[in-house]
Amino acid sequence: MEKELSSVVKVRFSDCDPIGHLNNVKYLEYMLNAREDHVEKGYGFTYEEYTRKTACTWITVQNEIAYLKEVRYNAKVIITSKTIEIGDRLSKVEIIMKSEDGKTIHSVLWLTVIYFDLKTRKSLPHPEDTKKLLTRFLTELPEKDFQSRVAALRKLNKSAVKQ
Repeated sequence: MEKELSSVVKVRFSDCDPIGHLNNVKYLEYMLNAREDHVEKGYGFTYEEYTRKTACTWITVQNEIAYLKEVRYNAKVIITSKTIEIGDRLSKVEIIMKSEDGKTIHSVLWLTVIYFDLKTRKSLPHPEDTKKLLTRFLTELPEKDFQSRVAALRKLNKSAVKQ
């Protein structure tokens, strides 16, 4: 079973700024759209189906993003996502955008979400079956905080340039 899911996306001209770089807001859009596709492909459900069935969903409570290397229009990028933390109510996902050859990391996003009941408008603990499913995709990272992770990825980019 693949814990880190991926997809290839072409960067569109209309999503870029006047100098041809992907607009910062569009990084989020591309990454979140890819994550939605990854959940459907890997976890076996869409957010819409899950919400309709359970009346619960995940609400984003924090985004941490670092832009490491610009992306130009018409570039193809690989977007990967993986679950990196699961708690009773909170979960954390890492989404990375990298070059098509995988050698350059363009951006990293840590997305923290809370499990939320739409009827009561309150957070709830993850149901046991949902937590079990998420745990199957849990990936441990050597870095435990976002700044350390960004520093490690910057170092990877620098070592790729030297090669």
